[in-house]
Amino acid sequence: MTTLPPNQACSTSNLGLLFRQVRDAMWAQMERELAQAGHDLTFSQFITLKELAIGTAGVTELARAAQLNPGAMTRLLDKLETRGLVARVADPDDRRALNIHLTEAGAAIWADIDACGRRVRERAMTGLSDADRDQLHRLLEQVRDNLTFTGS
Repeated sequence: MTTLPPNQACSTSNLGLLFRQVRDAMWAQMERELAQAGHDLTFSQFITLKELAIGTAGVTELARAAQLNPGAMTRLLDKLETRGLVARVADPDDRRALNIHLTEAGAAIWADIDACGRRVRERAMTGLSDADRDQLHRLLEQVRDNLTFTGS
């Protein structure tokens, strides 16, 4: 087995692939955890319910949080609304806009699926000390910020 020098061991393409693999593994584990708990939800539906547990939001905000286009978010909300987990309410300040919020059933399911999320995060961090977890979080935020925030 050949060992690459440190500057080549973490090339941009390998780093990007590693990020993608971690994301995909987290999403897949979350969907398995939800299924084991008896919840027929996708990762995107989980993220949407998580955002709504924080407070009312619009379709665009929810689409951004779940990394979906607004059309896909509308279809996702249709499914959640059919299940009685969310409701759309006209925005009193803009009659063209809708505010989405959790229903009582949505709030009730949130407590259980939030526990699923905590179990997945804990599994992902197994073997890491609190200091390592904090450092990993800080480093990932730094990488994200380096790639997304452009100053002029």
